[in-house]
Amino acid sequence: MSKLDELIAELCPDGVEYKNLKEICGTITTGKLNANAMVENGKYAFFTCDATPFRIDSYAFDTEAILVSGNGSQVGHINYYKGKFNAYQRTYVLSDFNYTDVKYLLHYLKGYLRDYIMVHSKKGSVPYITLPMLQNFKIPIPPLPVQEEIVRILDNFTELTAELTAELTAELTARRKQYEYYRDLLLTMEDKPEMKWMKLGEIADFRNGKGHEKAIAEDGKFIVVNSKFISTNGQVVKFTNQQISPLYIEDILIVMSDLPNGKALAKCFLVDENNRYTLNQRIGALRVKNKNIIDTKFLYYFLNRNRQLLKYDNGVDQTNLKKNEILSVNIPIIPLKEQKRIVAILDRFDALCNDLTSGIPAEIETRQKQYEYYRDKLLSFKEVTA
Repeated sequence: MSKLDELIAELCPDGVEYKNLKEICGTITTGKLNANAMVENGKYAFFTCDATPFRIDSYAFDTEAILVSGNGSQVGHINYYKGKFNAYQRTYVLSDFNYTDVKYLLHYLKGYLRDYIMVHSKKGSVPYITLPMLQNFKIPIPPLPVQEEIVRILDNFTELTAELTAELTAELTARRKQYEYYRDLLLTMEDKPEMKWMKLGEIADFRNGKGHEKAIAEDGKFIVVNSKFISTNGQVVKFTNQQISPLYIEDILIVMSDLPNGKALAKCFLVDENNRYTLNQRIGALRVKNKNIIDTKFLYYFLNRNRQLLKYDNGVDQTNLKKNEILSVNIPIIPLKEQKRIVAILDRFDALCNDLTSGIPAEIETRQKQYEYYRDKLLSFKEVTA
């Protein structure tokens, strides 16, 4: 029998009491600022509804707190902070804790709060947290020695997972650099007698997307292809039930707008299924006119983060690529057999780096699922009446 089993058998053999979050946190409030109050290199952490805190030069809180994103795509994201900080008006600040080890509460909120939010949010709307929703969230409260042992186990598991993930991420970074090296090597074309150059506008048709902001639905049927979806390789997703700007297999999508020095500008996505995606504004869609001239996948690889487009990023202002700038990109026209050979090589690198069902990213995902499995086992308690 493990130490945890012994503690449970001794201290709470019949189950534990559940308490609402408003009983556990003496203070549940929000920040007062707009999200644009952030400043670069500010003195204090500034928590908004983004997963990562920004900086600011003033503070409104000086305490140990758990921060909860109240709306947006990162709704329900949890941060922990101790010290001086500030917060956005839709970021909830939990402090003055009772009955719990703060780290125990942190593990529980990270595991279950977001699912609770999704269940209790109004269907068809962008998910958000109301104060009563947060106050009424229930937490199992085992005796403190049990909480502390659970925290010890989960912290050790988290530390091990973090170390393994760091190693895998470092290897993934190296593989991606290797992929980029070979991609640049294979796609850097020198003039040859059998090769010619054509403008992108000569070999592909272009169309722009449309705004979907008012049509977002959490359980929507269609994926809204925006810059965040493309830049995260499909990991950050918004949905809609309205097919506003349909996309088709072998459409090449390209991000047309990004912040200075951003990683999304000119990043591409190749549509793999009909009637699954809808195109958002500031994303361009390209479709090959004649496949006897150029292979779609070859064109996709050639356009992805192409230097002819990245030159428009001056590192100071937000870059907004124009249609004529995109269609003026020079494309090498080489024999189709050679195009397909290059595609086959790059496909192998791409699968290793990006396919979430195989390769290194799948290992990282497996580590996270292992943690979630043990967390769920450790944090599940029979409820008893106080």
